[in-house]
Amino acid sequence: MAHFSKPAEGSWTEHFKIDTGPRSYEDSISPELYELERDAIFRRTWLNVGRVEQLPRKGSYFTKELDAARASVIVVRGMDGEVRAFHNVCRHRGNKLVWNDFPREETSGVCRQFTCKYHAWRYSLEGELTFVQQESEFFDLDKSQYGLVTVQAEVWEGFIFVNLDQDNTTPLRDYLGKFAKGIEGYPFHKLTQVHKYRAEIGSNWKLFIDAFAEFYHAPILHQGQYEPEEARKIQKYGYQALAYDVDGPHSMVSSWGGVAPPKEKNVVKPIERVLRSGLFGPWEAPDIGLDTLPPGVNPVKDSRWGMDSFVFFPNFMLLIWKPNWVLTYHYWPTSYNTHIFEGTAYFVPPKNALERLQQERCVVSFKEYGLQDANTLEATQTMLESRTVTEFPLNDQEILLRHLHNAADQYVRDHQRRQASGAPSTAS
Repeated sequence: MAHFSKPAEGSWTEHFKIDTGPRSYEDSISPELYELERDAIFRRTWLNVGRVEQLPRKGSYFTKELDAARASVIVVRGMDGEVRAFHNVCRHRGNKLVWNDFPREETSGVCRQFTCKYHAWRYSLEGELTFVQQESEFFDLDKSQYGLVTVQAEVWEGFIFVNLDQDNTTPLRDYLGKFAKGIEGYPFHKLTQVHKYRAEIGSNWKLFIDAFAEFYHAPILHQGQYEPEEARKIQKYGYQALAYDVDGPHSMVSSWGGVAPPKEKNVVKPIERVLRSGLFGPWEAPDIGLDTLPPGVNPVKDSRWGMDSFVFFPNFMLLIWKPNWVLTYHYWPTSYNTHIFEGTAYFVPPKNALERLQQERCVVSFKEYGLQDANTLEATQTMLESRTVTEFPLNDQEILLRHLHNAADQYVRDHQRRQASGAPSTAS
């Protein structure tokens, strides 16, 4: 991992040769650009849709709605133990194959086969068409030609990814790049106590990633979460990260992330002193059997380190915290100015009531921060759409915002060039 010490002169933004001029947010308010992103980005990149713990045994499955990619997928563990993915479409009349009471809602369960609700066509867990109702009524039907349409699926460190581009030949691990390689070996599989939040947000998907990719706003927007003395101190000195890095379309920020436990207990709220837990996690980290952190975690090896946040383009954010827990964010677009936000916290299963309360205190803290961010983003979206102002200055702490929007723009430009030339899809 390279380029971690801040340059003696200049800035992070200049160091990574990223433009420093005012930024247009047309890509967050244009319906036309969003339609291009759907094909250029969400139908061409590896998308994280879940974890292997959601498929604990043979026959376990879940569905994922990928509105931005105009798709619904079934992810299933076959009878051979392999994880596969298929388009959630019956080959007879195009009905959605797996759903419960409401077709647009995601579902999960365990089964031996998938049966269409419309005409009872059946498919094996490996996607083969195994039964056709009144098969003799069809004309030379070859069932072997009408299996479920496959979706590329691969697993990295227990995280399940799919790619809808059948022409894409880039393996998942190669696509995720050096950041993924640098954190391989972290014991994600031991963090099986899961807490999830899901919300419909009235903003473009990139704007919420922006909010979690910089700390410039934290002393102001979240000041009510601090004790007054601590709030004044943070506002005065700001909140500086330890390091930034970029790799292709992906990025990361390493941060001091607070101290747990804090050196001065009076800077945190009374409930945090009682539970010995707060925003940054339980003060006493559980044992996860990890003597040495993977090289990509706390890459600057700073004693003040508290958290690393990785953005795996386009919409998967992975945060590794010093007190041995993990947080993930997903941002699923549903239109140019709406998206579904999913936040998931992963902990070592608590051994007693106190540990459970410590984890829940941490999760509730993040809910409050998320609500504050989401509310602000909806206000941002409406004003951006007014086009009263069309260019905005970004500072050096907002380097990852520039990088994200530049990456999205590049995918769109590449897509337009392919369309103009008539070239087939190639690996991303």
